[in-house]
Amino acid sequence: MDCKTAHELLPLYFDSELDRTTSREFEAHLDACADCRELLVGLDELRRGLREDAPRYRAPTALRERLADSAAAMAAVAESNAVVPTRRYRTPLPLRFAASVALAFAAGGTVVALWNSPHGSGTSRDQVASDLFASHWRALAATSPVDVVSSDRHTVKPWFAGKIADAPVVRDFADQGFPLVGGRIDYVGSARVPVLVYRHGQHLIDVFVLASTDAARLDASAMRNGYRIEAVRLGDQPAAIVTDMDAGEVTKFDQLLQQMK
Repeated sequence: MDCKTAHELLPLYFDSELDRTTSREFEAHLDACADCRELLVGLDELRRGLREDAPRYRAPTALRERLADSAAAMAAVAESNAVVPTRRYRTPLPLRFAASVALAFAAGGTVVALWNSPHGSGTSRDQVASDLFASHWRALAATSPVDVVSSDRHTVKPWFAGKIADAPVVRDFADQGFPLVGGRIDYVGSARVPVLVYRHGQHLIDVFVLASTDAARLDASAMRNGYRIEAVRLGDQPAAIVTDMDAGEVTKFDQLLQQMK
């Protein structure tokens, strides 16, 4: 991949919109290109600046009420058509326009809410959590959530050697109900980090091994869209679990990780 292609893909990668194969090609280019890494860092700093410094305005109450009324009217029309399927009803143009505006505002509100979640404070702590959630969701959407598929720690640990400075400790917990699936390399900000991937039933578990600086910027726990982050220790290394398991199962898994040396 050359720099021209990388520049075109940079915004898509930054927003987690690339497929896994293209993401890996982009990341391989980043490893060899300091200029593109600098662009990625600059984009991250821009996003952080917007979160921390950009003014935020609340829509006037009257406008929000009119939009809510328009959405309710549209819902009533849809319900009426569903009750009488043989009746053909074309929504008046003004109502359709109002509904589209309502949907646009609702979508914009959702984006703003996700942009500023989990706490809406726009802090560097939020950024680390956002990167972890985005990496986990990107892996879930990919063809495979791992780069190396193996339950053998003697295969997974050496795979990380040469790709990152320090390979993480690796263990399989299949006997305890948390089998090792494999591992991958991902990004937190502009830093490459190793990720150990486990399963528990239908739940995928990502264990991100973090640099101490990123670990210090991460809250002990966070929730978003049904997924949770828990700051943990992988033996002597700071790490974070990202999964949709319930709190009790996360605690059991955390206890297993603490035993790793």
